[in-house]
Amino acid sequence: MSVGLAAFASLSAPAVAQETDNDSPRTMQTVTVTSTKREQTLQDVPVAVSVVDDSVIAKAQITDLNDLQSIVPSLSVGQLQSSANTNFVIRGFGNGANNAGIEPSVGVFIDGVYRSRSASQISDLPNIERVEVLRGPQSTLFGKNASAGVISVVTKKPSFEPMASVEGTISNYNGYRGKVYGTGPITDTLAFSLGGSFSKRDGYIEDIGDGPDTNERNRYGIRGELLFEPNEDTSFRLIGDYDTIDEICCGAVNVVNGPTGAVVNALGGQVVTGDLYKVGYNFGSTNNIDNGGLSLQGDFDLGKMTLTSITAYRQTSVEQNADSDFTTANLLSKNANQTDIDTFTQEVRLTSDTDGPVDWMVGGFYFDETVDIGNQIYFGDDFRGYADVLSLLSSGATPDQLLAGINAGAIVPPLSQIEAALGLPVGQVFGQAGQGLTERFGQDNTAWSMFGTVDWHATDRLTATVGLNYTEDKKNAYGNIVDTDVFSGVDLVALGFAQTLGNFGVDATDPAQVGAFAAANPVAFAGIQAAVQNPAQNPLLALQVLQFLPPFLDFPNAVEDGKSKDDKLTYTLRLAYDATDNVNLYASYGTGFKATSWNLSRDSRPFSSDFTPGSPVTSPGSSPIRDAGLAVNNLSVGTRYAGPELAKVFEVGAKLAYNTFAVNVALFDQEIEGFQSNTFSGTGFNLTNAGKQSTQGLEVDASWNATDNLLLTFAGTFQDPVYDDFTSTGIKIDPALPLSATNELDLSGQKPYDIPEVATSTSATYSFDVNSLASFVRVDWQYESETDYSDDPTNQALINDKHKISTFNASAGFTTENGLGVTVWGRNIFDDEYITVAFPTTAQSGSFNGYPSQPPTYGITVRKSF
Repeated sequence: MSVGLAAFASLSAPAVAQETDNDSPRTMQTVTVTSTKREQTLQDVPVAVSVVDDSVIAKAQITDLNDLQSIVPSLSVGQLQSSANTNFVIRGFGNGANNAGIEPSVGVFIDGVYRSRSASQISDLPNIERVEVLRGPQSTLFGKNASAGVISVVTKKPSFEPMASVEGTISNYNGYRGKVYGTGPITDTLAFSLGGSFSKRDGYIEDIGDGPDTNERNRYGIRGELLFEPNEDTSFRLIGDYDTIDEICCGAVNVVNGPTGAVVNALGGQVVTGDLYKVGYNFGSTNNIDNGGLSLQGDFDLGKMTLTSITAYRQTSVEQNADSDFTTANLLSKNANQTDIDTFTQEVRLTSDTDGPVDWMVGGFYFDETVDIGNQIYFGDDFRGYADVLSLLSSGATPDQLLAGINAGAIVPPLSQIEAALGLPVGQVFGQAGQGLTERFGQDNTAWSMFGTVDWHATDRLTATVGLNYTEDKKNAYGNIVDTDVFSGVDLVALGFAQTLGNFGVDATDPAQVGAFAAANPVAFAGIQAAVQNPAQNPLLALQVLQFLPPFLDFPNAVEDGKSKDDKLTYTLRLAYDATDNVNLYASYGTGFKATSWNLSRDSRPFSSDFTPGSPVTSPGSSPIRDAGLAVNNLSVGTRYAGPELAKVFEVGAKLAYNTFAVNVALFDQEIEGFQSNTFSGTGFNLTNAGKQSTQGLEVDASWNATDNLLLTFAGTFQDPVYDDFTSTGIKIDPALPLSATNELDLSGQKPYDIPEVATSTSATYSFDVNSLASFVRVDWQYESETDYSDDPTNQALINDKHKISTFNASAGFTTENGLGVTVWGRNIFDDEYITVAFPTTAQSGSFNGYPSQPPTYGITVRKSF
C-alpha cells in the first residue's frame, strides 16, 4: 500500500460513531480522494494532501476558496484590489494576481479541468463534494503551473436516484445567499443535475466620498450536467457552467498617511485615516466578471486498464475600474482593465487496473490559451495642481501656502517654467485631465506534456514509485501603448544640457555646434555631460518624481521578438513502507516546473542586455535597441518576463491511524529557484526572478474522537522561509539617482514578508441528538504568527506594524429526520482586525494603503433536502 503525508478524514468530516451499541469502538470516517488521479482512500494516498469535504464546508460556512485557509494552515489566500485578483499560496509559495500574464504557481482544478487565472477560480459552486489541497510541487501529474501545489475541487456527479435541495442564508450587511440543486434520471442510462446560486451582501467598508460602500457581494451562477452510462464499462460526464460577478470591490484603506496627504487636503480632497473600514473615493471600484465553459469527461473500462479523456473549453471576461489614488481628490480619473481569456485543454490518460506487483499510468495534456488585455489610466482634474504643489514641497512652505501662491500668481511652479521655456502654453500642457496611457497587451500560449507513473509493490508493505513529466511551453506576447502624458516624455537631462550649453552660446539642437564645442573643449564637455545627470547640479532632475507614466517601447520589435519557449523534465521518487497496519512511513523527492511569465503591463521594460539607459546627450553607448533606432526618451530597463521556476521538495514522514486517533507528522525541505516575484513599487509591478527561495519545516495533522460525540482536530505548519539568493531590481526611480538608474535591494538571507513561521488551525465539533434532531456545535481557531508587510526594510519601518491572525469562527445547527437543516453561524466572531496586504500608495511617496480583514459576519442558513 502506498502511503504519504495526508490530512485525515476526521479533519474534514465529523466523527462517525458505531450505532450497534454503546461499547462499539469509535472509528474515523473513510474519505476517497483522487489527488493522484487514481481513486484511493485518504489513508493510502501517497501525496501530501489536505481534504475538506461537504460536511465541513457546510458546518464551517466555507462559502468560497477564500475561506478555505481558515482550516488548511499551509494554504494562504489573498484578496487584492479587485474580485478578479485572488492569490493562492501554499507553504509560502505562490503568485499570479495583478497581471494576467503571470500564471499562478498553485494550480486550481475543478472536476479535473485546469482554471488558469483567479478570475475563473473564485466562483460559488453548487454541490461540492470535497476540496483537496496538495502541498509541494505537483508537476509530475498536473504538469503546467503546479510548482507550488494544487487545489482540486470535486463536485458531486449526477445521480440516478432523484434528489433535490434548496438552501437560503440571511446574514448581516443585508446578506442573502441562495442555492438550489436537483438531480435524477432521464432514462435508465442518462442522469442530469442542475444547480444555481446567488450571493448578495452590502459593502462593509464605508465610502465617505462620492462612491458607494465597498467590498460588497453580488454573484450569480448556474451549472448543469449530464451523466451518460450506456453500459457498466463506459461513462460520459458533460458539464456546462456560467457565473457572473458584478460588485464594488475592493477597498484599500490608508495605513500610513505620508507627506503627500497634506497636498491632497490642500486641493480640497481627503485621505481617510484611523479607521480600518472607511475610505474616501470619487467613485466605486467596479468589477464585472463573466466566466463559463464546457467540459466532457469520458471513462472507458478496457479490462486491464481504464482510458480517461477530459476535453474543456473556458472563457473568462473581466471589466474593472478603480479609483486608484484612494483619496477624494480627483488625481486619477480612471484606472480600467478589460481582460479576455479563452482556454482549451485536453487530457488523455491510461491507468492500469490489475492485481499485479506493478501499477502504472501514462497520459498526455494539451493547453491552448489566448489572453487579450486592455488598460487605461488617465489623470484627473486635480492632478496638475497636485504635481505643482508636490514639486515645491522642499521649499518649506505648507501645501496650503503653496497652492494659494500658485493661484494668486505669486509662485510660478516648475512645470509652468518648463512649459514657458519650451514655448508651450503655460498651465495647459503638462498633467492635464485625460492624459495618460491607453494600453493593449496579450499573448498566445500553447503547451503540451507527457506524463507517467509506476508503482512497484516490492513486498506487501513496501512500495516504490517513480513519476516523470515532460512539458513544453511556448508563448508569443505583445505590448502596445499610446502615451499622452506629455511631461513624462520630457528629457530633463537633455533640457539641463541645453540650458548649460546655452550659457556658452551653443545651440543644443544644432549637432554641428555641439560637435564643434565638444571637439574644442573635450574636458569641459565631459564635465557638462556628468553634471546634467547629477541632481545636485541639475535641479530639473528633482521633477523626475512627477514623471509617473514614462514612454513605453512597444514589443515585439526589431530587437525583442516577444517569444519564449521552455521545456523541462520533472520527476517524483517515493518509497512508502507500512510498518504496521496502523503506522505508515514514507520518503519522497519531487521536482516542479513553471514556464516563463510575461509582464503584460505598462511596467514591462527591456532587459539591460538589450538597452543602455540614459539621455542621448550623455553618450550612453551602444546597445541593440539604440543601434536599431528604437530608443525613446526616459526609457528605463527592467524585465519583459520572468524566467521559469524550478521547484524541489524532499519530505519524510509518518502517518498513524487508529480507531479514535490519527496523526501525521512530516518534515519537508522545499525550494524554488527563479521564483517569479511580482512586487508593487507605488507606480508599477516589478516582475523578476528570485535567485532562490526555500523553506524547511514541520507539518502536523491530528484528529481525536475524544468521546462518542466530541471530535477535536489540530493542523499546523511550522517553517523557516528564507530568500537564499535574491536581488530585487525595481523600476521606481529614486530622486537622488539619474533617471536611467533603477533601485536594487539585496534580500539574500532575509525572511520573505507575509509568510508566517507558525500557522495553525484548531477545531472542536460536538455532535449530539435532541429527540429526533441530529445536532452539532462547532468552534474553530485560525492562528498565524507575526510577519512583515514588506521585503523593503525602509517600507516596513514606515508601516511600523506586523501582520498577525487570531480568528475564531463558530456554528451550531440541527437536521431533522425529513431533511430540514438549520445552522446559525459566525465568522471572525471576536473581531480580529488586521491588514492582509499593505502596499505603497499610487503616486504618493511615503504613504501606504492596505486591504483590511473581513469584519465579523454572522447569519442563519436553512436547508431542505427532498
